[in-house]
Amino acid sequence: MIESQIPGVTVTPLSQWSDARGWLIELFREDGLAEDFRPVMGYVSMTLPGVARGPHEHEHQTDGFAFISGKFDLYLWENRPGHPERHEKHSVGEGEKVFITVPPGVVHAYKNVGAGEGLVLNFPDKLYAGWGKKEPVDEIRHENDEASRFQL
Repeated sequence: MIESQIPGVTVTPLSQWSDARGWLIELFREDGLAEDFRPVMGYVSMTLPGVARGPHEHEHQTDGFAFISGKFDLYLWENRPGHPERHEKHSVGEGEKVFITVPPGVVHAYKNVGAGEGLVLNFPDKLYAGWGKKEPVDEIRHENDEASRFQL
């Protein structure tokens, strides 16, 4: 089982139930979430083999990622003032289906290290670009900064 030493990062294993019809995975329940985390939207992204998303971070948003398909390396860096510097790498997805919450100030990225397409669902607690998509996007992108300490 995956565990994170970064405060505020939570990891919940996902169980898959299968029968003759197919399978079902319960992604999250309100009674299983931290009291200060309530998703307000959801989306799914497909990442091609060998491709990474991130690293980036949010000032105000907590992400709730569900890794259910494909094989990914997940990277986390503690970047909040007053917290000790920490970097973690976890294998998630096939064989390790998890729901992971990543709080503001924790830089994160994931890379599809599998042979096929990988699906990741995200349930953030803030609307992308705010209500009606009329506000600045809460995202600090590090992926195009070659001098960044956040490297895969």
